[in-house]
Amino acid sequence: MSEPSPAGGFPYQLIATDLDGTLLRSDESVSPRTREALAAATAAGAAHIVVTGRAVPWTRHILDDLGYQGLAVCGQGAQVYDAGAHRLLTSVTLDRQLAGVALAKIEAEVGPLHLAASRDGLSGEVLVGPGYAVTGALPSTPFTDASDLWAAPLNKIYIQHPDLTDDELAEAAHRAAGGFVTVAMAGEGIVELLPLGLSKATGLSLAARRLGLKAAGTIAFGDMPNDIPMFAWASHGVAMANAHEQLKAVAQEMTSSNEEDGIALVLERLLP
Repeated sequence: MSEPSPAGGFPYQLIATDLDGTLLRSDESVSPRTREALAAATAAGAAHIVVTGRAVPWTRHILDDLGYQGLAVCGQGAQVYDAGAHRLLTSVTLDRQLAGVALAKIEAEVGPLHLAASRDGLSGEVLVGPGYAVTGALPSTPFTDASDLWAAPLNKIYIQHPDLTDDELAEAAHRAAGGFVTVAMAGEGIVELLPLGLSKATGLSLAARRLGLKAAGTIAFGDMPNDIPMFAWASHGVAMANAHEQLKAVAQEMTSSNEEDGIALVLERLLP
């Protein structure tokens, strides 16, 4: 595929990067080399959009630490967030009645699930039910009464199973409830139920449109199956060395891991 060549010399107008396992190292930092490569690419005329499964409340502190001022697509595409203005531009919520039906269908197939949920909004809490294991030290609020889960608008529901692997759970959830919700696997222990039809691609297309940019001029970086729609939307998809095999299968290119400056290696090669 031929690469577009804007006047600034960088071959893409838009760089879309996932956060966890892609832009971020395991300590949630971005290496100086990757920062410099992104700065050089944006100085050459490219825009950078962060595209993450994390909802805004779990993303905002990272963007602030990075000094990131642009648009971010959060919540698997549910939210477009202006990091510079600390303002939520768009938000899509989960139909709670459909989500309840979806959960019932999944549990009918695989048995009881451990649940968590992300509430909508700039300060939306992540509610965590009994048995659900939260990755890392991210803030969350425990709940024991199931009615609390449905008391306010949600962006997504997280599901875990005591015995099934993430791949097995995602496959079973899609088989049982794929007509009611979108099922996404975003990381280790992170299987999510989203509004039907929602993906990183839908959110990225909205954010790109706000900047006057198109899929044909986009290079995307990711590591998990939830990045597959983004790769399908973008002109060029780059999978990290640590990526899930499903994403590697659809990537146009492989790079080094998130711990080894994989994004920087690609950007440096493309810079004039």
